[in-house]
Amino acid sequence: MNSLWKQSLILPQALIETNRTFMDIDLNCDLGEGYPFDAELMPLITSANIACGFHAGDVATAFETLRLAAGQGVQVGAHPGYADRQHFGRRELTYSEQQVCEECVYQIGALAGLAKAAGTELCYVKPHGALYNQACRDLSYAKPIVKAAELFDLAVMGLPDSQLQKACEGRSSFVAEGFADRRYLPDGSLVPRSQADAFVESDVEAVHQAEWLLQNKGVKTLCVHGDNPQAVSFVRALRAGLLARGIAIQPFALK
Repeated sequence: MNSLWKQSLILPQALIETNRTFMDIDLNCDLGEGYPFDAELMPLITSANIACGFHAGDVATAFETLRLAAGQGVQVGAHPGYADRQHFGRRELTYSEQQVCEECVYQIGALAGLAKAAGTELCYVKPHGALYNQACRDLSYAKPIVKAAELFDLAVMGLPDSQLQKACEGRSSFVAEGFADRRYLPDGSLVPRSQADAFVESDVEAVHQAEWLLQNKGVKTLCVHGDNPQAVSFVRALRAGLLARGIAIQPFALK
């Protein structure tokens, strides 16, 4: 693990101890991507980022996932990504602002219709994979995503202090997101998946990381990935650890 990140986990603990009972967090998860854990994960989370059928999933999977969310009272968001199934939408592509906007409007619009048919409605947009990473660091990718979200009156989820947050200023509501199962670089971006230390596998470490993100980055929601083979056991342990630390788990509220 990056030594700076280790230090950042340790330093704020004294502050956290004094504010435990005043913290709460939303748990979000990327679902509808064709993995077999959605039904088990849904009761454990408070927000579901549902694939729009481009980077993964399909119409039937999206509809069933939306139905599951509606049945559990889980709020839902659109999870648009590049139509690059071979790389699961995690390969960065070069798109114009117009192309990004068109892709997002198309995907969000389709999922919004399915959500209505499933008895729920979209609350937010969270771009997937490479599109998320590009939007967090490059305003030319962030602005068209925010424009698309604004057309549907939806909030946008992304890394705090990112270009995606900047693009939301004066337009869409922004939901600051942290990651429970990914490690960070000193600049606040995620360690690339290609690196050996990119993932957090220990629920104990994940809880400490969540506390640090809450205390220092002001995150409203914590992401766990539904494509992790250990996702169900990881989220159960994470929930238990957060609750034991006095952190309430509830849907984020837009102000």
